[in-house]
Amino acid sequence: MATAKKLTDNHLTCVICTEVFTDPATLQCNHTFCKSCLLKYTNTQPDAIQAKSIPCPSCRQLTKVTTPDSPVEEWVSQLKPSHVIQGLMDDFGPESKAAHVNICSVCKTQEKTTPATSWCSVCDEVFCDGCLKMHNMMSMSRNHEVVGLSDTTKRKAKQCFMCKSHKDEQIKLFCKDCRTAICHTCCSIKHRKCDDVDTLDNMTPVVREHLSNQNQDVKLKMTTSEKRIIFKKSQLVKTESNAQSTMEEIRQLRQKVVEVILRKEKQLLDKVDRFSNKQLQELQAEMKYQEIELQMYQQQYEFTANAVTSNCEMDMYAIYESVGEESTDNGDTDNRPAPGRAVFTHDMDKLSKAVDELQLGEVDVVCDVSDVSDRQSTPVLHHTIDCKANENDSGEPYLYDVTVLTVDGIKVTVVADYTNNSIKTYQTSKQNTLSNRLFVSNCPRQIAKLNESRIAVSVPGSHEIVTVDVTPDPVLLSTIKTTKRYYALACLSPSQLVAGTDGQSHSVHILDMTGNILKSINTGVIENPDRIHVTSNNNLIVSDGSVKSLVSVTREGEAVFTYTPTGDRALRWPCGITTTSTGDILFVACHSHKVIQLTESGQFVRDVLTQQDGLKYPRGICVDGDGFVYVAFMRYVKVFEFRK
Repeated sequence: MATAKKLTDNHLTCVICTEVFTDPATLQCNHTFCKSCLLKYTNTQPDAIQAKSIPCPSCRQLTKVTTPDSPVEEWVSQLKPSHVIQGLMDDFGPESKAAHVNICSVCKTQEKTTPATSWCSVCDEVFCDGCLKMHNMMSMSRNHEVVGLSDTTKRKAKQCFMCKSHKDEQIKLFCKDCRTAICHTCCSIKHRKCDDVDTLDNMTPVVREHLSNQNQDVKLKMTTSEKRIIFKKSQLVKTESNAQSTMEEIRQLRQKVVEVILRKEKQLLDKVDRFSNKQLQELQAEMKYQEIELQMYQQQYEFTANAVTSNCEMDMYAIYESVGEESTDNGDTDNRPAPGRAVFTHDMDKLSKAVDELQLGEVDVVCDVSDVSDRQSTPVLHHTIDCKANENDSGEPYLYDVTVLTVDGIKVTVVADYTNNSIKTYQTSKQNTLSNRLFVSNCPRQIAKLNESRIAVSVPGSHEIVTVDVTPDPVLLSTIKTTKRYYALACLSPSQLVAGTDGQSHSVHILDMTGNILKSINTGVIENPDRIHVTSNNNLIVSDGSVKSLVSVTREGEAVFTYTPTGDRALRWPCGITTTSTGDILFVACHSHKVIQLTESGQFVRDVLTQQDGLKYPRGICVDGDGFVYVAFMRYVKVFEFRK
């Protein structure tokens, strides 16, 4: 019975549905799945269907089908299980269990087939009602926990967790080093050198919590996948509609071109028609004249012939006198020009060239790019900048902030490397190639963009703010000494900065470009401002990693909004802030691994980016002039574009 269970669990279970095979099918790679599961998976792989093959969900190897013109359902239905799998199914599959598992274990030894009704969790045997009474009467087994066979859930929960290597020993330990559940024998033989072994009783709550959290992550991935599927379906509809409308435009243009050709044809035909009609009329008139003249000559001929042949001299001389000296030669001469004829002249080489060079138009494939401000848009990873360590770095880079400048038409990404006390620049055309760096005296924090080629950076550890020209190499312009440690920094105007300190004053300071404090602005619940952003209408948005709020105030200190969500949406270490071209607010929640979008008035819109998009403890964020969103975390900058 244990052997059957082991075979069923390890060899007769479909990895897709995690159940015992139902109508199994084996692929050329020797992996086996339920036919229904394999059919569902194949229908989600258009590339494989186009290749007339069945893809393996485990190893991705393609299995060529024998009837490529038949439906996918037939492809799968024609697959057969391997001889080994079929043999195991015959011996240990569900049908065999129905015949053997539910027979009382005691009666079976006596070659009886009494149906079992109960199962002992300690003995791991099934009993009929009579044998169960005997089992319960014995002193060594009367206290065993027995459950009904129909209660499969409770039965599964009570089954002993037995070691696969030492089949008679129950697993009661867990090796944390190897992440494996083990028995005492395994512990003493195979895990003697492991440092951390605990009991299953202690580990079960931890493992359960870990799996629950993992399941939540899977649920989030499922939700994301569902959203992406819905988005892809809408894209399919739009693509089909776009293709139909584009083809219709091409047909209409072709019709217009044909109409032009037909018009030119009609012009030529009309010209031929007009010329031929004129020629026909002239020829018909001449023929009528000639017919009348012929009749006159015939009459004259007859009269003259009669006079000559008659014996009447009087008639002969009368006709002779009327004819006089006229020549009988006149009708033989026609001085009118010969009638013309229509001639169609064409140049086939020129015509062929004109047809070949005919431009109906061009078909371009363009991405339906939107902007993060479009709340129906979806983020797509455009590229990743890997600011990996090089020979001049003392440790793994940790990017605290990011901004993007456009220097002489070239996009330059600027990052503050907290670990290596440096400001680094990267050109868009060389995404993972460091352009140059500028070392500062201590750990740089927030970058304030002064214009498209100049930045200011807070260096709180040295009581400094440095200004830097980006050429695109970072060049130190000045070092401003300050009386306080300023962590947060933003540009309020060309001559003023706004900075936040850890002085627990619930305020930020407006500074001139020499570091003098011009004014203090109250920030409400924000005690130690960590990040500041100045909006297009000169309002300030302030965050503090230790406060679960985002605060916006005017430059006079009047409250605009305070965003303090609760429950599952409660902020976990809010950091970098930016705004879009439409005024929407984007900020990162570092410990939630998110980028959150708010309206200009502080109303929640959506989680724009999450851990499913590859974010892990994000710190800095910015939006460039083309609507791309840059997020800095650890040693990476991920760049996202947004599509409808």
